Formats: sequence, C-alpha cells, structure tokens
Amino acid sequence: MTFKIIVMIIVAYLLGSIPSGLWIGKFFYHKDIRQLGSGNIGTTNTFRTLGPKAGVVVLVIDILKGTLAACQPYFWGVSASVNPLLIGIFASLGHTVSIFDHFHGGKAVATSAGILLAYNPPLFGVACLIFIGTLLLTSMASVASIIGITSVFIIALCEHDWILSLVAGILTAVVLNRHKSNIKRILAGKESMVDFGLGHYLRQHHQNNK
Repeated sequence: MTFKIIVMIIVAYLLGSIPSGLWIGKFFYHKDIRQLGSGNIGTTNTFRTLGPKAGVVVLVIDILKGTLAACQPYFWGVSASVNPLLIGIFASLGHTVSIFDHFHGGKAVATSAGILLAYNPPLFGVACLIFIGTLLLTSMASVASIIGITSVFIIALCEHDWILSLVAGILTAVVLNRHKSNIKRILAGKESMVDFGLGHYLRQHHQNNK
C-alpha cells in the first residue's frame, strides 16, 4: 500500500506540473506566455494573450490534470483506504511549483476544480455555477476564482466533510496567496476585466461618461 501511495503522489505531482499554457504557447504560437499579459501560465492569461481556442484547451487540460490525479485511487482499487483528495492535492502542488517550469507555475484554480470533479461531481457543478455567476457579475476572473474555491470550503464545512474541508481550506489559502497582487488591484479598482459581464459594462459606462 505504501508503495502505491508513493507512486500515486509522484504521478499526481508530475501530472499537475504539466505547464499546458506555457507549452501550447511555445509549440503552437511560438510565444512565451510568461512574457505576455500577466505572465501567468494559466487559463485566464492564455485566453487574454493567445485567444479563446488556446484558452479552452488549457482550461480542459488543467482540469483533467487534477481529475486524473485524484482518480488514481479508483484506478488502483484502493479508494476505500486512500481518499482521492489526498492524492489529488499533489496535482495542485505541481501546478503551482512545476518541475517543468523551474518550480514556478499557475494559480491552481482549474486543477483544483479537476480534483473536485473526481471526488464530488455535483459539487463541482455547483462550484462552476458560482464561478460563472460571479464572473458575469464582476467581469473579474480573479474574483470568480477566489469566491468559487472559498464557496467549496464553506459548503464542505456545512456538510461536515472534514477531509474536503481540510483540502479545500489548504487550496483556498494557496489560491488567495497566488492572487495577492490581484487582490491589491481589486481593492484599488484597477483589476483587469474580461470583455463581458456587468462589471465590464459598468466600467465602460463610467469611462464613457467622464
């Protein structure tokens, strides 16, 4: 059992470490996404700098990284003894400190969502609705990400799922830490917005009326 757990942890970390945004940018667009936009290799910056097609591909890959990592206990037939969340969290670790990107990485939002998809698909659906709803209201992917992961933590506490509460709490702390610069810009009213949603409309309306 110990050997299987070690293998699953290593595989989860390596899966999470795949820098999809960086590699897609280099191989298909001949651009280093780290030098564009916010410099982040995740979905939002990929959408912004490489376009919707690349952004969707990166989003799907980053979610799958977490899902495949967390599904390993099912594949090995040890899910009764090893909670998928405790393996999947190493994919989020890999995403934030990737061995393939000099131990740098993204903000772990999509990969963490993938872990939740493997563990609790209905809650994953709820988290997606919260993310999309917040994005449409604020037009800020950073706000949607923070509220989405925090909501999962709160729901897990309410449902007395202590392992999910622990993992979601850790991931919430990671996401908040990785969004420190975003939070400063949000408080200053200078955070970047997507070009749709209520927040974008209100900002454009305000600028046009100056």
